[in-house]
Amino acid sequence: MPLPNRPYVLISCAMSVDGRIDDTSPERLVLSGPADLARVDELRASCDAIVVGANTIRRDDPRLLIRDPELRIRRRAAGRSEHPVRVTLTSTGDLDPGRRFFAAAPGAARPLIYCASPAVAVAQARFGPLAGIIDAGEPGSVRFMLDDLYLKGCHRILVEGGAMLLRDILVEGLADELQLAVAPFFVGEEGAPRFALPGAYPAGPADPMTLAGVRRLGGVVALRYLLGPGGDDRRFLRAAIELSRQCPPSDTAFAVGAIVVAAAGDVMATGFSREQEPQDHAEEVALRKLDPADPRLATATIYSSLVPCGDRASRPVTCVEHILAAGIGRVVFAWREPPIFTEGRGAEQLRAAGLTVVEIPELAGAAAAVNAPVLGRPSS
Repeated sequence: MPLPNRPYVLISCAMSVDGRIDDTSPERLVLSGPADLARVDELRASCDAIVVGANTIRRDDPRLLIRDPELRIRRRAAGRSEHPVRVTLTSTGDLDPGRRFFAAAPGAARPLIYCASPAVAVAQARFGPLAGIIDAGEPGSVRFMLDDLYLKGCHRILVEGGAMLLRDILVEGLADELQLAVAPFFVGEEGAPRFALPGAYPAGPADPMTLAGVRRLGGVVALRYLLGPGGDDRRFLRAAIELSRQCPPSDTAFAVGAIVVAAAGDVMATGFSREQEPQDHAEEVALRKLDPADPRLATATIYSSLVPCGDRASRPVTCVEHILAAGIGRVVFAWREPPIFTEGRGAEQLRAAGLTVVEIPELAGAAAAVNAPVLGRPSS
């Protein structure tokens, strides 16, 4: 079974109503309010690495650290570092070692600098004690950087800018998710940096992005889009697989993510294994959060990284039975359950009950990769 060879990549960006991510003044333009900054802090805490372009370091001098101490405590409790790895990509190595990106911080690893080949020697001489230097080829390759970060164990990466880096990742089709905050004002300056520089973007009217969430945070609106090929089914299923990474670790139970989506595209509920109780399955958690009288359930789809269980030892009600009781008529899954705990007959049971069941096996490798500890067990 092929395993994924790159991380899940999220892009986070804040812009004005006219699409500007800064103005032309020497000072950084603040586009987000406190509520949106807290959202970004939570997003950072969910990731293994944060990537910014060299120009962002020069202009904004970001720290790229998690602000909320409670979020840092949660990361430590999960066996992770307090802060994600800080990463940049540069073609010249022309950065000031005094920038806050390079500053040592408790619970933070040394930052990583991916350099175009001609700049490696310059960067090593300038930043050797402060950062890890990686040769990213000529020119410095975004794809190489993401692949190398995946090999280093960074499976969920947040990209925060600047405009050229965001454009390159989007144009190459390397982003899985876009979280876009829109501030309630215009910048109105022709020379101000803008989001979405011109480029040959893969998503167009024939295959639009999938809107997966809208949040009002004071005067700011935060939009969440799912990207990538294959339309809504594959995008929501990739999001369910990514959700499975939030499961508390276990080597005796699968890590599964589930998302219930209304026919109109609204995310109704999400769940992941062991989210609320140690015996929880992802599908039952998501369904537990719903109003059973919600009329949208009859036409909703439940996306699950693993086929819903049709046999179960931990509780008397299987996920198949929960889905049937909810009245959901459509199920999309990625990975067929290997015969470790049960026979994995959920898909057949759902089809026999008259539900539409869609299997997307090309995403099975990504779902299985999250469950490497369990897959090391001998089959029953």
